[in-house]
Amino acid sequence: MKPVSGNIQLLYADLLQSCLRSAAPNGRGLSFVKKKIGGKIHWYLQLTVGSRKTQHYLGPDSKELQDKMAREKSLWKEAAPDVRERQKLVSALAAGGAYTVSTGETRVLEILERAGVFLVGGTLIGSQAFRVLGNMLGVIWDSQATTTQDIDIADINILPVGLKNQSVDLQTSLLESELGIFAVPALDRKSPSTSFKVRNEALQVDVLTPLQGKASSKPVLLKNLNTFAQPLRFLDYLLEDIQPAVVVAKSGILLNVPTPARYAFHKMITASRRSTYWQSKTGKDIRQAQQLFAALLDLRPGDIVIAWEAVQKQQPAFKKAVKQSWKKLGGEIQQRLADEADIVVR
Repeated sequence: MKPVSGNIQLLYADLLQSCLRSAAPNGRGLSFVKKKIGGKIHWYLQLTVGSRKTQHYLGPDSKELQDKMAREKSLWKEAAPDVRERQKLVSALAAGGAYTVSTGETRVLEILERAGVFLVGGTLIGSQAFRVLGNMLGVIWDSQATTTQDIDIADINILPVGLKNQSVDLQTSLLESELGIFAVPALDRKSPSTSFKVRNEALQVDVLTPLQGKASSKPVLLKNLNTFAQPLRFLDYLLEDIQPAVVVAKSGILLNVPTPARYAFHKMITASRRSTYWQSKTGKDIRQAQQLFAALLDLRPGDIVIAWEAVQKQQPAFKKAVKQSWKKLGGEIQQRLADEADIVVR
C-alpha cells in the first residue's frame, strides 16, 4: 500500500462532489421516439446502449407530455458542460495513478447506474468496492489484495424511505444489454438465478442480501431490484452504513459502497467463514482488512472506533468470527489497533 499525491485526492473529491451535485440526467443514449398507432401519435423514451435499443412507453401525444419532453431535453442540454468537466477529471485521475476499471467492468457498472440500482439502495461490495475505497482514501493497494473481476451487488430487502414507489429491474437491464449477459443457472435448477455472466469474459455479477432467521441458501426476492439474491449471514453489518462513491470511468459512475472500517471488519468475518475449498481467498480477505486498517489508522482512526462499537452490538457468532481472524492480522496491525484505537481482541 502506498499513498497517491494530494492532488489526486483533491481531484477525486471534486469528481464525487460534481457527480452528487449534478441531479440532471445527461441524456446520453436517450431520445424521444413517436409512433403512429391506430391513427394517433404515441411517444416512447428510447435508450440506446451500443447497438441495442429499448423503448419505454410514455403515453399518447398531448400538450402536457410535449412540455415534459421539452423540459427533459433542456435538462440534458444544461448537463452537457458539467459532463465534459467530469470527463476531464476522470482523465486526470487516471493519468495520476488512480484505480480505474476495465472496459467490461465500466459497461456493466454503467448499466447498473443507469438502471437506477444504486439510487434505490444497491451497494457495490467485494473487491471492486475495495478498489473504489482506495481512491476514496487516496491510496494504492497491494495488487495481490485486489485480484477479481466479479461485481458483487448487495441490498437489504426493503424499499428505502422516500423511494417507496421506485424500483428498478436489474435482471432485465442486464439481460437486455448488448453485452451478451446471461443468467447463471443455480445448482438447484428449481431455484432462480442470483448471478449473471458476461459471455466470453471472466466477468460476473452476483446479487446478495443479508440472511435473516434460520440458515438457508434459498434465493430471496429483492422487490426494489426486481431480482433474486443469494442470502449471506452477517451482510447486514456491512450494509447498515454505506456512503456514495464514484468509479473513475467515463464521466464518473456514481454508486454506493460500505464505509471502509465496516468493510475491514466484515472481511475478517468473511475470512473466518470460508470453507476449506475457498481457503485460497482467505489470504486476500486478510490482506484487504490489514491494508484498510493501516490506511484508516493513518487518516481516520475514529472510523475504526465507530465500526468497532457496532461490532460489540452484534450477536456472539459474529464476534467469535472476528476473534478467529484477529491473530491473522499480524502483530503490527494488532498493536496499532490497540495503541491508536483501543481495540484488543482476546
